[in-house]
Amino acid sequence: MIDPLRALLPACCPPPDGPPPMLLLASEPQSVGQARAFVREFIGYHSPGLPEAHVDAVVLVTSELVTNAYRYGTEPGDMIQLVLAAKTDRTRVEVHDPVRRVPRHRLASAERDRGRGLVIPDALCPKSWGCGDRPLGKFVWAEIPWTD
Repeated sequence: MIDPLRALLPACCPPPDGPPPMLLLASEPQSVGQARAFVREFIGYHSPGLPEAHVDAVVLVTSELVTNAYRYGTEPGDMIQLVLAAKTDRTRVEVHDPVRRVPRHRLASAERDRGRGLVIPDALCPKSWGCGDRPLGKFVWAEIPWTD
């Protein structure tokens, strides 16, 4: 019975060159550093020669989105998915998590040291970031324009 089903499967394809566009991360603080390293490797391979300022901006936005997903969009044992795309004039970052609650701006307060991180995507990719629903949660995306 299994052999006829194997005939229906496609032939194995060689894996693509370089780092894949997606990384699964555990819901833990160390994942933020792993995401930053992955972004540098991905851009270095798929878009070599981009200015360091652009790479730094993508790393910073990714760090903020993954931190938000870890802190507010997951429970222990959940996974975070990071998806990158190098387009012709920008780099797209998506961070998927299993909670539908969307990020929101919070007013500055001397009583807490968190909650102001959305200033980063506002500054580095104004009007080029947002949220979307997915079947089991949400994704937060940002598109960082290439800089000279």
